[in-house]
Amino acid sequence: MTASAPHPLTRLQAERFARLPLEGLTRTYPNHLMHLMTGADDLGTPSSLHPIFYGNYDWHSAVHGVWLLVRCLRRYPDMARGGEIRTRLDGLLTVEGGRTEAAYFTAAGRASFERPYGWGWLLALAAEIALLEDPAAPLWRRALLPLERLLADALRNYLGRLSYPIRAGVHSNTAFALILALHYARKVGDAALEGAIGGAARRYYLGDRAYPAHYEPSGDDFLSGGLVEAVLMAQCLAPADFVPWFAAFLPGYADAPPGPYQPAEVSDRGDPKIVHLDGLNLSRCWCLRAIAHALPEPGAARPALLAAAQAHQNASLPHIDSGDLVGEHWLATFAMLAIDGLE
Repeated sequence: MTASAPHPLTRLQAERFARLPLEGLTRTYPNHLMHLMTGADDLGTPSSLHPIFYGNYDWHSAVHGVWLLVRCLRRYPDMARGGEIRTRLDGLLTVEGGRTEAAYFTAAGRASFERPYGWGWLLALAAEIALLEDPAAPLWRRALLPLERLLADALRNYLGRLSYPIRAGVHSNTAFALILALHYARKVGDAALEGAIGGAARRYYLGDRAYPAHYEPSGDDFLSGGLVEAVLMAQCLAPADFVPWFAAFLPGYADAPPGPYQPAEVSDRGDPKIVHLDGLNLSRCWCLRAIAHALPEPGAARPALLAAAQAHQNASLPHIDSGDLVGEHWLATFAMLAIDGLE
């Protein structure tokens, strides 16, 4: 996509969002390091263990921080901070670093490291680089290719063993990771992974009815278990099949607009768990818009969904750069999803 092509993201928003990972990706500390030690001497600094994804507070936030920078470049190749972004990515996305990142996952006991959230974001990042029209993009893709292939295969294998979906509103959620991975599979032509995801989605969710949306949110959710499920099913079902499924799954929107979802109140943006609720508002915004556009017009559900999406965006978009690291290291990614989607 060229800089002049129409899309929801403005140039000013791209510059605002890019600033946060540009500051965070090479900032090592504070660091929430999740590291399974395999022995007494299995120690290392974040950058020695993860030479690409060591900054931005934790591994998965570093991954989707890179995704955000690549997305900004794809939308606005001539953006003011474009040169700075390219320099930063050239320094991080090296072949040697990619090999080290992939090797970390193959050590004994680490098969579930960052599963499934980090896996989904790594695959989404690979897809974003594949879509980027930039001379450096093939080099960046090559750096990540060992890890990309490892995780695509691992996810397909995992879905063959996962008997039940995980419906939590945090990193362990199955549907959210599968949305990211399905986007990857379709963009890079991984038919085996696409088939595995479609089969798993139907197996896990096709029979769901009357989702209890009034139970949401929990106090540290950044995902809606119900809405991410609905987005995944919109992508896996034909429109003629999705419409009745959604009406049965979330009848609050189909039968009685404006529906059950209201923006979450964020009482303390300096608390690393409570601030998750800003992410919830932004991810709900993305989901509500995606579902609205999967439904036919005319109909009562679509305007109700879009109105709810805008209310959620208004509640949290002003706060993504609050000055507190516990929110700033990740919320810009979810703001990008809310405004620009995944495509």
